[in-house]
Amino acid sequence: MTENIQTKTSNNYLVPLAIVIAGGLVAGAVFMSNGSGGNSTATATETGQQVQKEPAGTTDAVRAVTKDDHIKGNLDAAVTIVEYSDFECPFCKRFHDTMNEVMKEVDDGQVAWVFRHFPLDQLHPVKARAVAVASECASEQGGNESFWKFSDRYMELTLSNNKTPIETVIPQIVQEIGLNKSAFQTCFESGKYDQHIEDDIENAIETGGRGTPWSVVIAPNGKTFPLNGAQPLEAVKQLINLAAQEK
Repeated sequence: MTENIQTKTSNNYLVPLAIVIAGGLVAGAVFMSNGSGGNSTATATETGQQVQKEPAGTTDAVRAVTKDDHIKGNLDAAVTIVEYSDFECPFCKRFHDTMNEVMKEVDDGQVAWVFRHFPLDQLHPVKARAVAVASECASEQGGNESFWKFSDRYMELTLSNNKTPIETVIPQIVQEIGLNKSAFQTCFESGKYDQHIEDDIENAIETGGRGTPWSVVIAPNGKTFPLNGAQPLEAVKQLINLAAQEK
């Protein structure tokens, strides 16, 4: 069953969107063993994830990464981390910072970070999807560079948990990163990226994602490892090293 939400603002940055995911909140997360990653690789404490209830899938179902994805790093890197994220999730903000550190610390060319959408509508109605759309419209104007500028700045500025005043924050970021406001607004209101976001959500669930942040680590030989929750830097680097050995 689907419930539609309609909210209006003077800037039209809150749009009608459907609630499709039921949710709850947990603290603590583990590297799970639901794909070809074999047994559990590590256990983390005091980490977090915002979750919704869905059947488990397999990390092998991760959609192939292409040049059309939002990629930070080298598409041909040995190890790829595909993250499914919600812009209003506080744990995603934490993990976003961690992944930026990973990209700074890990040897150049070893890791590619791919960002895909997994808005948890029950927890963050309207806003999470609206920001996902905004990020796609930023990418439409300025390509991969503008997508990451928008995403990094949004994660830096915002309050999370559906508390962000997106009707002011989104226009602020649009101006800061030099996008054309009129073209951005036209894109934002068009609905052209709704299906793309749905496809990301479906793939997140197919890979076993139950909440955000949820990531799949892909080794050089294609073997996949689940990375569940806002894991700390050293844990992420450990899993990267483990995956890099699979050649």
